[in-house]
Amino acid sequence: MNLPKAMLVRNATLTRVNHWITGICFVLLMLSGLAMFDPVLFFLSDLFGGGQWMRAVHPWIGIALVVSFSGLVLQFWRDNLWTRDDVEWLKQIDHVVRNEEQEVPEVARFNAGQKLVFWGMLLLVPILFITGLTIWEVYFFPYTSIETQRAALLIHSLAAIGVILVWILHVYAALWVKGSMRAMLRGTVTPGWAWRHHRKWFRALVAAGSAGPTPESHSKIQRP
Repeated sequence: MNLPKAMLVRNATLTRVNHWITGICFVLLMLSGLAMFDPVLFFLSDLFGGGQWMRAVHPWIGIALVVSFSGLVLQFWRDNLWTRDDVEWLKQIDHVVRNEEQEVPEVARFNAGQKLVFWGMLLLVPILFITGLTIWEVYFFPYTSIETQRAALLIHSLAAIGVILVWILHVYAALWVKGSMRAMLRGTVTPGWAWRHHRKWFRALVAAGSAGPTPESHSKIQRP
């Protein structure tokens, strides 16, 4: 197959800005949350100007993350719907680990691993938000009991551990697959990258004459 010479758009500018705002909020929440989770990690509160400032800004950063993450959900939920190909892809994950992606089903815009990260975050972020509001004493203490707050704090902590593990998987995969970081920093990928890692997405772009990020995009592939 003759590959187009022009770069393909993997992520539009708005998407990249949205992603990095969400990522920064997440890292700040993780650091401040860890500082409150264990006294050994309390030194991390210095990054926020001390314990009081850290406790004050933590929930507000959480609200900013929910708003920003909602933007990603609106953009990506259709591309993350589960298909039969995703099941087959997971069954042959050993080929993916060995960089033998030609042995697995062709992948659309996101593979099964990326979809699991998306839906994992979509499950855990609302849990963190709701339980976080429950233990936000400044505004919600009169409406909850100490027993409710204790239960919410336990669930909040467990969900936080889960979301950190998902985040670690997400970052590791982005660094492991060469070219993925460029897609979120510059927004573009080479046709060869798209052909190797997301062949079904690539075929759809070529069929539509689109340079991405979706076949419906108005940007057109520049033919040599």
